[in-house]
Amino acid sequence: MDGAVRAAVHGDAESFTESVLALTDLPGRAGPTLPARLVDRALTGAMNSGVTLGWRRGWQPADLVRYVGREHGKHAQRMMTDAVAAEMRAYSSATVDERWLDQMSVLDATVWWDRDDTYLSDWAARQGTDRATTITCALHVIALLRTLPQLERLCPPPGEARRTASSTRTATAADQRMLDKIRALLAKAESTDFPEEAEALTARAQQLMARYSIDHALLAARSGGEQEGPGGRRLPIDNPYESPKAVLLANIAQANRCRAVWTKRLGFSTVLGFPADLDAVELLFTSLLVQANTALVREGGKRGPGGRSRTRSFRHSFLSSYALRIGERLTKATGDVERQAAAEAPGTGLLPVLAARDRAVDDALGSMFPELTEHRMTGITDREGWMSGRAAADRADLHGHTPAIGSEG
Repeated sequence: MDGAVRAAVHGDAESFTESVLALTDLPGRAGPTLPARLVDRALTGAMNSGVTLGWRRGWQPADLVRYVGREHGKHAQRMMTDAVAAEMRAYSSATVDERWLDQMSVLDATVWWDRDDTYLSDWAARQGTDRATTITCALHVIALLRTLPQLERLCPPPGEARRTASSTRTATAADQRMLDKIRALLAKAESTDFPEEAEALTARAQQLMARYSIDHALLAARSGGEQEGPGGRRLPIDNPYESPKAVLLANIAQANRCRAVWTKRLGFSTVLGFPADLDAVELLFTSLLVQANTALVREGGKRGPGGRSRTRSFRHSFLSSYALRIGERLTKATGDVERQAAAEAPGTGLLPVLAARDRAVDDALGSMFPELTEHRMTGITDREGWMSGRAAADRADLHGHTPAIGSEG
């Protein structure tokens, strides 16, 4: 097993294949079922210990599942989900952060098999794969887990969290109603065939998000809450056109009092901010990506002189322009709501409260990413794509001014 993992890490395909065959067959052992169970137990144990190592290196359940899927596909993604579920059996729920439990629920990470020493055999039957394919998948998962880079810790790993009534963030009924209303507006914006309607719906959603954030900021200031400061959330940045997508997320984050750092090599951005603001960023980013993709489909393919395809350059330029214009309009919408709120309640000290939250987020950014670098967008070569992207952003109706994004590589 260790030899196979080394071969996978170093790209030695021949040695890896030999190891897979040995683990699949193991001739001359005590019987036809005992070797398979030994192999299952060893590989399952290695996956479990690899997940534990991942927690220590700052990875969370969704991070692991998403990353292995990006590197090795859907089968490995399903196996990683099982490995996460298996490893989590070691912890009392009282020592697991609620953000961890939320991710486990979304992933549907549950132990569905009866015994660890028959897990891979059961998994092969469940997925309809042969033994060699199953072992290959397990070895890829183990190799990835053993070579995970260190990430910034966004919350306590399992076994270290201490969940109490004061530390557990639960949405009130009013919070849930507001979030449901925002989701409904964005869903309508995504589904409508009328650009003006999508514009109005998205703008209204951003206004509600800004108001939701302000209400939480004032409540926290009055009650002395949120003493732990800003938190973080990792959101996927997938190909194609990952650079403009990362800029779009950075601009949405900036407009909602958050900061985003793109880790290109791992395919995600880390967004830092207060919980209500993180909710807003995630909701809006997801919706605006859908709206942008819908607009791109409407544009269709593009041809240049001589019939050569320029679809890729058009779409890259389109999304880059879209990201910048969305940022501008989002920031304007947020600023309008903040000025209105300050005028309606002049004695609340709203502006100092918001300024203090901005400083807290910036301090968290500097502490967590002390060697942050910026990258300018490149590859914007299609004028029609740029103008079309700006027009699409105008139709989505949203302000910011962040042509550069934080990145750690």
